[in-house]
Amino acid sequence: MLKLAVATCLLTVGAASTGAAQDKDYLVFVASEAVDRVALVRFGSTGAKVEREIRVGLMPTDPDGPHGLAVSPDGKSLFVTTAHGQPFGHLWKLDAATGRVVRRVELGNFPATVQVSPDGWFAYVVNFNLHGDMVPSSVSIVAVDSMLEVARVPTCVMPHGSRLNPQGTRQYSTCMMNDLLVEIDTRTFRAARHFILTQGQEHGDSGTPHVEHHAVQAGAPCAPTWAQPSADGARIFVACNKSNDIVEIDAASWTMTRRLPAGNGVYNLAVSRDGRLLLGTNKRGQSVSVFDIATGKELARIATLRKVVHGVVLSPDDRYAFVSVEGIGSEPGMLEVIDLAQRARVASVDLGQMAGGIDFWRMEPR
Repeated sequence: MLKLAVATCLLTVGAASTGAAQDKDYLVFVASEAVDRVALVRFGSTGAKVEREIRVGLMPTDPDGPHGLAVSPDGKSLFVTTAHGQPFGHLWKLDAATGRVVRRVELGNFPATVQVSPDGWFAYVVNFNLHGDMVPSSVSIVAVDSMLEVARVPTCVMPHGSRLNPQGTRQYSTCMMNDLLVEIDTRTFRAARHFILTQGQEHGDSGTPHVEHHAVQAGAPCAPTWAQPSADGARIFVACNKSNDIVEIDAASWTMTRRLPAGNGVYNLAVSRDGRLLLGTNKRGQSVSVFDIATGKELARIATLRKVVHGVVLSPDDRYAFVSVEGIGSEPGMLEVIDLAQRARVASVDLGQMAGGIDFWRMEPR
C-alpha cells in the first residue's frame, strides 16, 4: 500500500533577526531520511516554520529513506529519491504545490543526489550503492515527463553530488572511493572526461574511468562528496570530505587551478548566482563556510546549532543560505537560515530526524 500523507504543522523555532525578509517569504523543501518525510519550510519576517509535510515511501514498517531533492525549473514538480529499496531505490515525481504523487520509477542501488536539467526534460540521479562489495556504480538519466529511465551511465564507486552546469551541457558527479570527478556529456549520455583528485596526482583524462573492485583507493585520500559548477560553468568545485579541502578545476583546460583549505568534513557545496560566493557545509565541523571565489579566502565559518551538517541551497536573490542538519541519535533534524550579508544565523526550525536533501522552491510576496 502506498504510504503517502500530507499533514500541516505550525512549528516555529527562532524568529528572524532585524533585517530579515520583510517583503517576501522564502519556501524550501527538506527531506528527513529517517522518518520518510519531506517538509515545506516557510521563512519570512517572523522566522521559519514547517508549513506542511509530505510522507513518501512504499514500506510501512521500514524507512524508504528520502535522500535527494530537486525542484523542476518551472517550480511545478518536486523530485525525491528514496534510497532504501528492496533492493533498488526509486525516483518520485510529486506535484510541488499539493504533494500529490504523480509517478515513480525504479532506479539502481541507493539513488542519492538528483538534479533536473535546466530545460526541465531530464533528471540525473547518482546510484550511490551502499550495498555489498564496493563495485563501480552509475548515474541514472530519467525522462521526467514519462518518468522512464532512458540511460544508466557507468561511472565509478559510490557516485555522489549530481550537478549540471548552467548551460545544461555537462553533468558532474564525484566518486567517494576512487577519488574521481566524472563529467557526462548530456548530448550523448556518456562519460566524456574524468579527473583524479588525489593530492599530488591531480590530472584529467578522457572517457569513462577504468575502475574495478581492486582499484578502490585505500583510504581514498580526498573522498569527494560533491561537485559544484560555478555560476558561469567555467569552473567545477569539488568537496574533498576526508582531506578537508576544495579542489577547483578549470572546465576548459581540465586542469586543477586551486586547492582551497576548508572546514572539517566539507560535504555539500553551493554557489551564489552572482558568482561571488561559494558555500560549503562542514559535516564533522558543525559549521558552514563562506568563501570569496575570486580570492579563495574563507570569509566566515558559521557554527550550526546541531551536529552532522548536510545540505545547503541559496535563495535566488543570493540573500539567504538554507542549511539542513541531520542531528545525532534521537535528536530532530533542523533547517537553519543564514543571512549572507550578516554572515550569521537568523532562524531555525526543527524537522524530522536526519534532515538532508534540500532544494529551494520559490519566493512569495508578503
